[in-house]
Amino acid sequence: MFITLEGPDGSGKTSHMQPLAEWLEEQGYRVHTAREPGGTRISEQIRQVIHDLNNTEMHPHTETLLYQAARAQIVEQVFRPKLADGWIVLCDRYADSTLAYQGYGHQQDLEEVRALVRYATGGLVPDLTLLLDVDVETGLSRRLKSGGEWNRLDAYQLEFHRRVREGYLELARQEPGRWVRVDAGQAWEKVQTGLRSAILKRIN
Repeated sequence: MFITLEGPDGSGKTSHMQPLAEWLEEQGYRVHTAREPGGTRISEQIRQVIHDLNNTEMHPHTETLLYQAARAQIVEQVFRPKLADGWIVLCDRYADSTLAYQGYGHQQDLEEVRALVRYATGGLVPDLTLLLDVDVETGLSRRLKSGGEWNRLDAYQLEFHRRVREGYLELARQEPGRWVRVDAGQAWEKVQTGLRSAILKRIN
């Protein structure tokens, strides 16, 4: 089973990943966790280039293609073998991030972006996508206060991040059978409970 966590910056995806994985392992499942971009030696190198705050001149087309390069590597090297062997793959961001950020955020042609995503993934689509939804101002404030990585995309203007969030909500509306929205503005424990409940329903 392939499960992805999506959401605007500061929605808490990363903080929920390991607890979810540990909980699933307690249920008897083998779980592989990953993040995008990253998860392989090559993909992590590409991540550094994309997120480097010094790369301010990077064109949206370049950004989009670099994400697909990192994604193609982890899909073929990690995801497909793990899924074929019966593992649950739990990933912090995946292809829907490209549609939200590079599609809606940068206002690029969505069909062109979708074609690139299909090429990079070979058509691999998550079984369940959990949308951790939070308003943009709250999310970015959390990011700043956390002291974690502040990357080139975080530094985009507020209007860009608003388009990203609206993009996520639209994607969820288009595929209600795959997406489950969880209010990430709640207390952390309530969010974790909501995520677990959504996963249990899908597994069962």
